[in-house]
Amino acid sequence: MAASIPSQPYTSPHTQKPHTRPEKTSKSKKGKGKENLPGVASKHSTEDSSGKRTTESTWNWTSLTDPSSSRVPPIYTKDGSYFFALVGSSVKIHSVATGQVVSTLTAPRHSGAKVSPDTLTSAVINPANAFQLITGCLDGRLMIWDYMDAVLLQTIDVAQPIHFICAHADFKDSVFVAASRPGKSRGNDNNAVVLHISLKSRSSSSQKSYSTPSEVTPVGKMRSPSGLAISSNGAWLVAVGSHKVYIARTSALSAGFTKYVSPECLTCLAFHPLEEYFATGDRKGNVRLWYCLNDDLAIHARGVEKRTQTTSLHWHAHAVSSVAFTANGAYLLSGGEEAVLVIWQLHTGKKEFVPRIGAPISTISTSRLNGGEEEYLLGLVDATYTFVSAGKLKITRCYSRVKIDPTVSDMSSSSSKPTPLAVHSVTSTLILPSSHPSSLQIYAPSSSTLVAEIEVSPSNRVSRRDEKAIEPSRVERTVISASGRWMATIDARENDDGFRPEVYLKVWAWDSGTSSWVLNTRIDRPHGLHRVTDMSFSPSKTENQLLHLVTTGADGYVKLWRLRGSKVTGNNQEFWLLRSSFSFRSEIANSISWARDGSLLVLSLGPYVALYDPVTNSLRETLTSPECQSTRLVKFIGSGGRYVAIAGRRKLLMWDIISRSVRWHYVSPFNIEVIVPHPDEETFAVFYNASATSDALLNTKVAIFSAASSTPTNVRSVPFDLRSVAWYAPSHNPNSFSFVGVTGRWSIVVFGDNIRPRQEEGSTAQGISAITTPQRRTMFQDIFGKSAFNDLPIDTIVSTPKSVHALDSPKERQAVFDAPAYLMPPLHSFFQPMMATFLEARITDTSVIELETDDEDVDMEEDSHDLIVRTQRARTVDKKELDLLTNLFRTHSITDDRAEINGILNGSARSKINGTSRHSVSPVSSRAKINGIPSKQVATAQPAATLSPSIASSPATIGKKRKKSLG
Repeated sequence: MAASIPSQPYTSPHTQKPHTRPEKTSKSKKGKGKENLPGVASKHSTEDSSGKRTTESTWNWTSLTDPSSSRVPPIYTKDGSYFFALVGSSVKIHSVATGQVVSTLTAPRHSGAKVSPDTLTSAVINPANAFQLITGCLDGRLMIWDYMDAVLLQTIDVAQPIHFICAHADFKDSVFVAASRPGKSRGNDNNAVVLHISLKSRSSSSQKSYSTPSEVTPVGKMRSPSGLAISSNGAWLVAVGSHKVYIARTSALSAGFTKYVSPECLTCLAFHPLEEYFATGDRKGNVRLWYCLNDDLAIHARGVEKRTQTTSLHWHAHAVSSVAFTANGAYLLSGGEEAVLVIWQLHTGKKEFVPRIGAPISTISTSRLNGGEEEYLLGLVDATYTFVSAGKLKITRCYSRVKIDPTVSDMSSSSSKPTPLAVHSVTSTLILPSSHPSSLQIYAPSSSTLVAEIEVSPSNRVSRRDEKAIEPSRVERTVISASGRWMATIDARENDDGFRPEVYLKVWAWDSGTSSWVLNTRIDRPHGLHRVTDMSFSPSKTENQLLHLVTTGADGYVKLWRLRGSKVTGNNQEFWLLRSSFSFRSEIANSISWARDGSLLVLSLGPYVALYDPVTNSLRETLTSPECQSTRLVKFIGSGGRYVAIAGRRKLLMWDIISRSVRWHYVSPFNIEVIVPHPDEETFAVFYNASATSDALLNTKVAIFSAASSTPTNVRSVPFDLRSVAWYAPSHNPNSFSFVGVTGRWSIVVFGDNIRPRQEEGSTAQGISAITTPQRRTMFQDIFGKSAFNDLPIDTIVSTPKSVHALDSPKERQAVFDAPAYLMPPLHSFFQPMMATFLEARITDTSVIELETDDEDVDMEEDSHDLIVRTQRARTVDKKELDLLTNLFRTHSITDDRAEINGILNGSARSKINGTSRHSVSPVSSRAKINGIPSKQVATAQPAATLSPSIASSPATIGKKRKKSLG
C-alpha cells in the first residue's frame, strides 16, 4: 500500500544542481543536503567595454540546504528504526532515534534523460523483500535498491516520467505506476496513464545499463495524477486526479477504470489498512471517505462516470496536503496549510488537534513499530521533520537544518525587497531568514546544525483569510557590528485593510554566557512611516572605540544612533538612542559605507555622492561625475579609505578622494546588483544579473576589480540568481574571495575560490546493517529512570579507575564541592571515581582469605560493588578438593530430597513441604542410574562417610543465604 502526495507532481526542486559542460567534466561529490562543484567547470572569454578579453569561468559552489522539501511521505523500515526521505535525486536514510542521516542513496544520472534534474518522485518498500526500496524518477527509471548494503541492484527504463508507485505482496516482481503519457511535456500536459510493470528485465544486461521491463500492461488513462494506492487485501487499485476517482479491480485490470466524480479537485489519497474504503483530501479543505468498493462496481462499463455516497469530514480552511490512517485504522490524520494536525476518530466523528506545528504540513506518515507507542511523522514545507506522540498528542522532537519555506517567503514578496543575511564572526554562524518572514534563524555551517531561531516580530501564525493572504511582519534587514557584540534588525509590516504600516528598529546584544541574542532596544518608526533604505554599524572592533549605527530612510533623513549607559540600582545598563540626524538637498540616500577607520561616512544620494564627518555631521566633499548621473551603490575600497567605488545601473566608477577625480570608469553589459569589497585588499567584487544571456544556467556573473585598473582581473559565474550576498571567508586566505548568498529560490549557497566539500556523516552511500541504532527507552526506564551503568563499557564496570583527577591533598579533595550544586554533574556520574580518591583500599592477607574459604562459609550479603572493586589472588583448587566436591554432588545434590543430606533435618519439621507429605527415600534408590552407573555401584563406590565434618554439618538449603560460623 502506498501513500500519496499533493497534486503538483511536476514541481521542480527549489535548487538547481551544479552544471558541467560536455567538453569538461568534473566529479561532483554530494554531502548532507549539499551539492558542490569542485574545480572549474568551464572557461570562455568575454570582451569588456575597452575591447580587452577576459577569461571567464564557473565558480565553485555548494548548497547548505536541501534542493526542496520533499512532498513524498517518508517511508519507515520494517522495524521502524529508520525512515526514507526523497530529496531531489537522492534518498536520505534517517535514524528515527536521532534524526541524523546515516546514509544517502544517490541515483546515477541518466545519460539519455530529456529532463534535468533527475528528480525522484515516489518510493515504496518491496513487498517481496523488506530490505529493498523501489524508487521512481521523472526521467522514467524504476530503481531497486538494497538499502542495507547501499547498492543499486536494478534499473528499469519505463521511458515515461513516473509520478507514483504502489505495490502489493500478491503481485510479486511487479508494481503499479502512474506516469505521464509518452511524448507529452512534463508539467504542461496533464494526461497520464496507470501501468502494471514487471520488474523482470527483458534482457540479462549488466546493472549499469538500463534494461526494459519484460511486460507492461496499461490499466487506464487519467488526468493530473495526485495519488495512487492499492488496498490492503490487494483487490482494488485506486488513483485520484483532478475531480475524479479511478477504481479498478486487480483481478480484471483489462476492464479498465470506473470513474467517480468529486465535487472538488482532489489533492491526496490514503487507503484504510484493514477495511475496503479509502480517504481523499481536496483543495477546499474537505476530507472524504469513499465506500464504493463493492460488487456493484460497474467493471464492465468502461469509461463510465458515477457518483456515490461519501462521508465528509470538514475542518480545514484551505487545501488538505496529506491524509493517513493509523496502523489500527481507528483514526484518520489530516494536515495542510494551517500548520495543525487533525486526528479524526472515525467511529464517532470526533476530532482532536495538535496546533502550532511551526510550518504548513506537507506529508504525514505513521510509524509501524513492533511494540511501543505509535508516533506520527510530519514532513513540513520548510524541510523539518516533526514527531508527534500518539498517546500524548504532543510534539516529542523535531529535526531540521536550514528552515526556509519558499511558498511563505514569496508571499507578497518580490525580488526587489531586501533579504536579511549576516555573518557572525565570533561564533562563525550565519543569520538567515527563517521559514516565517517575521523570524531569523542561526545556522552553523561547520556542524551543519540549526543553532537557534529568533522571533524578531512576535506574531500569530495565521495562514490566510479566505483566499487573500495576510501580510505578515517581515524582517527586511540585519547587520552585525565588527566586534560581533551588537546586531540591528529592521522589521516592517505594510498597510493592510485599514491598519497603518509598522516599522521597528531593534538592536540585539550578544550574550556570551547563554550564546544567544537578547533584545536590548526597540525603536518604533525610526524614519516615521517610511521604509529604511540602508543601515550599517561603524567599524569599531574594540569596546573603547565609539560605536555608531547609521540608518537612511525614504523620508530623506540620515540618522546616527549611539550607545549610552546608565546606572540603575547599581547595575550598568546600556541602550541605544538617537544622537543626530541630517539631510542633503531633499535627496534620498539609498546606500551608505564607512571608511575602515570610521573617520568618514559616504552616502549615495541620487546624482550626488556625499562624504560626511560622522562626529560633527559636517559635509566634507560632494562628488559628481557625468559618467554616472544616477548612483545606486557606494563602497569604500581598501583599508586606507582613499578609494570609493560608485555604481549606477550599468556604470561603475572608481573615485580617488585624495585627487578628487575619477580614476577610471567601466560600462557593464548587465545591471549591477551588489558591490562587496575585500576586507583586506584594494579589490572588490561586482555582481550583476546575467539572466539575459544565451546560456540559461549562468544567471549571475561576478567581476573582480582592482582599484588600479578598469579591466576586471577575473570574471566568474554561478548558475543561480541572488537575493542577498555577504562576505564569507572561513579559510582566511587573504587573496581569495568567498561569499554566502540567498538564491532566488530561497536556497543558501556558499561560493568562491576556496570552497571545498565537507564530508558529513551519512553524506555517502553506506550500509546500515552495521550501524547500531540507539535503543528506545523502556517502560521500566520511564518509571524508574535510566540506569547510571546503562551506557558504560564492560571494562569500565569490571575495573573501576582509581580517580579521574589526582586529588592527593585534603585541600584538593575539599575543593571538589566548592562549585554550586546546580553546576555540578549528576552524583551518579562521579560518585564512584571520587570515593576511590577519598578512601584507600584495605590491604588483606591472602593467607587469611584462603583459611577462611576452607573453614568457613562465604558471606553472600556483601555489597555487589565491593565484590567488583576488591581484588584478591586466585586460589588453586587441588585434585583432592575436587574429588571431595564431586562426591558431595553425586551423593546429595542431584536428588531433590533435602531431608537425606544429613539424616533427619530439624527432626520432623520438614516432614511436609508446601503442605505435601514427604517420606524419607534413599537418594541412591530414587534413581535407576546416575550418569549411566547402576545405583548399587554408586552406593558402594562413593560412601558418604568420606565427607569432612565441616561440610556435612551445614545444611545445603537451596535459596537461602549462607552465614559465617559464629562458633
